Amino acid sequence: MPNKKLITPAYLKPGDCIGIVAPARKISAEELAPSIKLLEGWGLKVKLGKHIYSVCNQFAGTDEERSADLQAMLNHTEIKAVIAARGGYGEVRIIDRLDFSEFKKHTKWIVGYSDVTVLHNHIHSHSGIETLHATMPINFNKDIESTDLLKKALFGESISYSLQLNKLNREGEANGILVGGNLSLLYALAATPSDIDTNGKILFLEDLDEYLYHIDRMMMQLKRSGKLSGLKGLIIGSLSEMKDNTVPFGKTAEEIILDAVKDYDYPVCFDFPAGHGNKNYPLFLGRDVQLSVTEKTALKFL
Repeated sequence: MPNKKLITPAYLKPGDCIGIVAPARKISAEELAPSIKLLEGWGLKVKLGKHIYSVCNQFAGTDEERSADLQAMLNHTEIKAVIAARGGYGEVRIIDRLDFSEFKKHTKWIVGYSDVTVLHNHIHSHSGIETLHATMPINFNKDIESTDLLKKALFGESISYSLQLNKLNREGEANGILVGGNLSLLYALAATPSDIDTNGKILFLEDLDEYLYHIDRMMMQLKRSGKLSGLKGLIIGSLSEMKDNTVPFGKTAEEIILDAVKDYDYPVCFDFPAGHGNKNYPLFLGRDVQLSVTEKTALKFL
């Protein structure tokens, strides 16, 4: 998608209504109850998807039920944000069922991470509407700071980040539109209508529970498809619970990524606290950002 005028959905205010859906893995009422109470404590009204507690094997209902819930929230003119209850796997199965025409007329925040990468990238590939890569209700109690930062982001408070140096960082400064999400999902979306153009942008990547050789395979795909050569910068979030074979691959996940981008000279930041780690700071995807990687790493939303 060529760079277009960026569209920022309206920030929330007390009394606004937000929707919670489960477009991937199943979730129970017991698991979701504390987060509903928290959101209501922020002064928000909460509307649940009709089928949010449905179960179909590992999914939160059938493809038809999950897509119907998400479509209803996209179309609802009073809903100001749609938050995925949890990740898992499932949105790639329903993305082609969705119609975003009403969503484009009545923009709202799409919030989540992991499997929600499908939505983030599909929206970015078809519009200039910003979305929010952030913690989800299933994880609200995992890290209070990340949840508090989500509230600030949704309510329009200014946020920026200053982080400690990682020895693998590659110094430099860059400005560009922030895109990306879960590496495995970016790999799965390649050559589909949900694929993204990374040229001239700053790419964010994170992942969980992958074999090191698979990290290498996915990074080679990004490199061979041209998604790494035209970047302005690269931000690497948490790379959690990486696995290796009996015969070691010989590099860490971070070293694999550095090797994949060794032919390019843009700044690279490691250990950004976003993704499946203990911290999951919100990131405005589709927004212009300023990245500075020096003695510290600074990320500013423009």
